[in-house]
Amino acid sequence: MDHIKAHRGDQVLFWDQSNWQPLCKKCHDKKTRTADQFQEYSY
Repeated sequence: MDHIKAHRGDQVLFWDQSNWQPLCKKCHDKKTRTADQFQEYSY
């Protein structure tokens, strides 16, 4: 199961079923790599 919006440890967002979508492993891994590549960091 994929999270449409990354939960980043937010338990409410993690368990929110409206934030879930089925993806095969190949598509999930591709989406995750792309999302992580553009993650904003605050220092």
